[in-house]
Amino acid sequence: MTVPDITIAIDGYSSTGKSSFAKLLARRFSFQYLDSGAYYRGVTLYAQQNGLISEDNTVSDALEAALADGTLQIVTDGDAIRSMKVSSQVSPIAALPYVRSFVDRRLHSDAASGRVVMDGRDIGTTVFPNAELKLFMVASDEVRARRRYNELLAKGQTPVFEEVLANLRERDYIDSHREASPLTQAPDAFVLDNSSMTLEEELIWVEGLIRGKFGILE
Repeated sequence: MTVPDITIAIDGYSSTGKSSFAKLLARRFSFQYLDSGAYYRGVTLYAQQNGLISEDNTVSDALEAALADGTLQIVTDGDAIRSMKVSSQVSPIAALPYVRSFVDRRLHSDAASGRVVMDGRDIGTTVFPNAELKLFMVASDEVRARRRYNELLAKGQTPVFEEVLANLRERDYIDSHREASPLTQAPDAFVLDNSSMTLEEELIWVEGLIRGKFGILE
């Protein structure tokens, strides 16, 4: 199936498998993949490594100055940004307007070549409100927490399921109630509840959606 040169925006709650699904779509349709969450995690990791976040999650003004410089390079892949330590502080960092502005600039720059699939929490509402295809992914709290728990186990960490679930719910609340670009479903987004779906089933679902939306008959 040949997909036109569109932007696919995927939003949704933590641990709904947005990144895995977006990567699969990028490979399937030869799109560029951008993980917006990795940018926020990279900023959080930078702040932690440089002592810019206090124990009560107060963020030093030095972070804003560092991001405003325009030359700061952040880590956007690897196990370091996926740790529970980063997870515990990424939502407060991501709620800061100047952090969101920094990440939005990077995303627009990295997506300049077009034909992009991007996942996050405000891609279809704020970053690319004119995306031709918008998806909003959901799954039950327990399913999402179990996925995250198993992911951490596979990386050799020793998570406690109850703590993972609590962290997930806390992040949901912060993401949905922050002042700057809160997590919300775009009016024209298609909802994908993958609580009991495999990645292959998700791919079949979205292929059918794309065929219908863009009139692809092949």
